[in-house]
Amino acid sequence: MKAGFWVAPEGEDGGVSMMPIGIDETASGFAGRSGLTGAGTISFLATASAADLIERCPKVAALLPQLVAALETQEVGSASRLFDLAGFGADDLTLIGEVLGEGEVSATVALPDGVIAQVQESVMAGLWRVRFTDRDGRLVADYVEVATIPAAIDRAARMVPVLAAIGTPPEGAMNVMPVLTEIRDRAGAHNTGAPSHTITFSLFPMSEADMEFLQNSLGPGPIRILSRGYGTCRIVATGARNVWSVQFFNAMDTIVLDTLEIGDVPETACAAVEDFRDSAERLKEIEEAYFR
Repeated sequence: MKAGFWVAPEGEDGGVSMMPIGIDETASGFAGRSGLTGAGTISFLATASAADLIERCPKVAALLPQLVAALETQEVGSASRLFDLAGFGADDLTLIGEVLGEGEVSATVALPDGVIAQVQESVMAGLWRVRFTDRDGRLVADYVEVATIPAAIDRAARMVPVLAAIGTPPEGAMNVMPVLTEIRDRAGAHNTGAPSHTITFSLFPMSEADMEFLQNSLGPGPIRILSRGYGTCRIVATGARNVWSVQFFNAMDTIVLDTLEIGDVPETACAAVEDFRDSAERLKEIEEAYFR
């Protein structure tokens, strides 16, 4: 069994087994090229086939200036801005996928009634593609969102119940009760927008019985986020409101930092004001170069 707050089942190599949603994280589910980078976007748009596609997609050409305007004025903490893609044809959606590409952050979110939100940040931070499917896998909504973190993630996080009662620890437990008490008190007192509190497991001893009781006490949550920047960060919502497992991995998929964050959606997954402004400039350059 691997070390870490969320651990891989016996015989598996993945560092995180907690999977609140049964969706393959390797499948993008989005129109356009999977894993397209910013450089890949420019390379594609410079081709003759892209010019033909742009000519057939006036809706996309009309959408891009709206996205630029939203990115130029979006602030951290302000309401997200949604741009519905209902009514866009197959060519439109393909072109949008090519322009947006796939950035560092992706997520899957379980919502009521079996609805799943699939979230993919574009190569322009703070600009997200969000798709909803029902319990049968049918697409029910598709939009582009300008936000610090998509509303679907924020909504799901707020629906998680607070940690109330704590059970009796098993034999062999050492330090889990004071840790759980700290988690319960801090999570219950947290106010939206306040700084997060981090518990780092490498700083104090936790027995196998401690970690198992901690996992069982917090339970599984509805959100899984993967951030691929300098290394990999996997963020999993626990079943207790405001409590997140945040783990950092090296290139060998070994946990190098294993923490719990108590607070809002961890900042590692969130866009900052600087991201919005940089993304507005990049998207404006693309729009002016290829869509006019």
